[in-house]
Amino acid sequence: MAAPQHKHYYSNVQALRGGKPEQGDLALTDYHLVFRFPPESAAASDPKAKKHTKQVWFAFHIISHCALRPTPPSSGIPSSLRLRFRDFTFVSFNFTDDKQARDAFEFIRAKTCRLGSVDKLLAFNYSPPSNSLESKINGWDLYDARAEFRRQGISEKLADLGWRITNINKDYAFSPTYPAVLAVPSKISDNTLKYAANFRSRARIPTLTYIHPVNNCTITRSSQPFVGLRMKRSIQDEKLVGACFSASTDFLDGNSPSPANASIQADHSPSSSHVDLSADSPDAPTDMSLSDTERMEDELIAAPNVMYDEKTGKRLIYGAQQHNLIVDARPAINSYAMQAIGMGSENMDYYKYAKKVFLNIDNIHVMRDSLDKVISAIKDADISPFPPNRDLLMKSKWLKHIAGILDGSAIIARQVGIQHSHALIHCSDGWDRTSQLCALSQLMLDPYYRTLEGFIVLVEKDWLSFGHMFQLRSGHMSHESWFTVDSDALAGSAVRPGESDGRGDVVENVMASAKRFWSKNVTNDKEAGSDQEEGAAVDEVKQATAPNAAEEQTTRLRDVSPVFHQFLDATYQLLRQHPNRFEFNERFLRRLLYHVYSCQYGTFLYNNERQRHEANLRERTRSVWGYFMSRRSEFTNDRYEPTIDDHTKGRERLIFPKLGEVRWWHQVFNRTDDEMNGELNASAATAERVAAYQASTGFSESSGIPSESASMVSTSPSPQPPALTSSQSVLTGVETAHAALTPEARVSPPSLNKSASTGGMPAALGALQDKISGLAIAKGVFGGHANSSSAGRQDADDVETVASAAAVEQELKSMS
Repeated sequence: MAAPQHKHYYSNVQALRGGKPEQGDLALTDYHLVFRFPPESAAASDPKAKKHTKQVWFAFHIISHCALRPTPPSSGIPSSLRLRFRDFTFVSFNFTDDKQARDAFEFIRAKTCRLGSVDKLLAFNYSPPSNSLESKINGWDLYDARAEFRRQGISEKLADLGWRITNINKDYAFSPTYPAVLAVPSKISDNTLKYAANFRSRARIPTLTYIHPVNNCTITRSSQPFVGLRMKRSIQDEKLVGACFSASTDFLDGNSPSPANASIQADHSPSSSHVDLSADSPDAPTDMSLSDTERMEDELIAAPNVMYDEKTGKRLIYGAQQHNLIVDARPAINSYAMQAIGMGSENMDYYKYAKKVFLNIDNIHVMRDSLDKVISAIKDADISPFPPNRDLLMKSKWLKHIAGILDGSAIIARQVGIQHSHALIHCSDGWDRTSQLCALSQLMLDPYYRTLEGFIVLVEKDWLSFGHMFQLRSGHMSHESWFTVDSDALAGSAVRPGESDGRGDVVENVMASAKRFWSKNVTNDKEAGSDQEEGAAVDEVKQATAPNAAEEQTTRLRDVSPVFHQFLDATYQLLRQHPNRFEFNERFLRRLLYHVYSCQYGTFLYNNERQRHEANLRERTRSVWGYFMSRRSEFTNDRYEPTIDDHTKGRERLIFPKLGEVRWWHQVFNRTDDEMNGELNASAATAERVAAYQASTGFSESSGIPSESASMVSTSPSPQPPALTSSQSVLTGVETAHAALTPEARVSPPSLNKSASTGGMPAALGALQDKISGLAIAKGVFGGHANSSSAGRQDADDVETVASAAAVEQELKSMS
């Protein structure tokens, strides 16, 4: 890239970061803000200062907020720009001239939210130095979908594992948001796929993303089905899902070579001893001990699926050897609400070879609000050296969300890697929570994805190719509302830490929720917390097409959400807890998050593979992977141990998260570990001391705490780290095929709720049913059969209003 031309240059500007001032010169180019210190005037008069001149570059498109604070000359207070960046850097620039501050503000705004077209971003004008290593590496070549499936053992030249590559989407006409290369069961024809596509949102049919090299069990992914209030079905979809769950079984029952022999022909992931990883196997890894929560989750999933034939009355048992799962990542209440506009979740009467679990992972709006609270806790980092507001950090529930995503991914990984079962994952459209769960579960299952190249392949496959909307979720085109003018500053007041920190009136929040409930236009109130991701118009959804490219040029605030950030945060948790199992280091994750927003590379531009292909990004932009591979030594983990041996503790193929040890990713927030995790670490240390004391004194829950130690334990701080509750599970319900005759009542663990079709109903869903008891949709929402005569039609507003009512009720309960 040619040397940048300075469009604006301001001398003797004061920068503040962490309350520490630095005098320098500020230059604005077409794509960057460059701060040089000490100022040129000082460097000219002092040769020593010239030798120590430094430059700090900020890409315009990582700006998430820019506030102009103009002040009158008579105040004696300089006008300033307060900048917050997407990498959580906070900087203030103080100008001696108010006009300069205004000019800089307008120029930055014009170069971000007023570009009008994606092809005006930095990526289309960037090229590395011609003599650099990066210029010699074509990062676009690092991922090839056919090569990745070949690594997994699926190829026309390899033994049939029950899967085939279809070209049905080669021109993206079948499903515009899906990749061109899809793997589907061998026994399912393309004609069947076409019919099945009509039953899934945006034609995102169940398709393979991962097949385990040890047991040939699979992870498939899709979008939600068009079930609706009448609990509709699709024979072709049922056949497709059934084939996904039986493809490897059919292969093993045949005369084909064994999976182990077949895999010799493929370029598989790092080798592993092919031991039986089932829970009752004597060869099971010794460190796979489960927490109480994990044990309850497994018991609930593994409970016998007891049903009776409606005609003969005979007892039927499906999936006796496997516990195949359909994983709906959404809270069950959101799934039920979606039935009112024609969508929803699978009617398990027609998928008797599996169980369905709801994971209670919140939508993009909840996650965006959570990160906003985190930002509020650290937002004064430019002018203040003080630590974050820990109360706001706790109220953000960010760690709870990260722990929930990890828990859900671990459930899937255990089912595939230990229980030898299959999993189909979806949320609504299958490109946000679905990508999180698919990628993280594979990270736990396969050591290959824990290498630098493997992680790149994982991101390319389950995020970029399968259509996570990076441009919309990241807000690459910025937004006018991110640029504000602080009129209060005109009075001449100086900015102080804690101003407008939003530390919250709980009653005000509840009243806002209640207002949304009573609003007649709940479904239009996307910003106020309705589930926009799950509330697309019926006609648009049935067309199975995404918004056109022209509409997606503009950032819509309701679409912005830190979905990929959460995935990287969850990956950091695994890296932190298993420091020798990853080839890449923490800095790699941090720089990857930065480049998601920098717009310096074409990798994360646009919203799906089709749009990137049509924009010809391979020829017009550079891939971010070239940047990382050319600096490999900077991003390599010195503690990495690549040897895999399931018989040696600490070297097993599988890894799982320790939910009680989830911590703040303090580096990404530019804070110290003590600032972000001090209380968490102290609580955990106390818990360890109490446990050690109890063990040394023979304490047991049945015998109680010995009297001599009672005082010590009672005066200790709570051993449970704030915001982390290990007894809670992200698994909130399990559904099987509904049967009118179910004599064997089952009781779920206390911390887990059953769904309606397992004979019990969570309190929230019971309240929801009471609220809509007068509506004709009740039976359809709560598990009624497709031919139920009482299943009527209802507007989306009614269902969304009911869901909002439940949200208000839940918020009121949280206050008590």
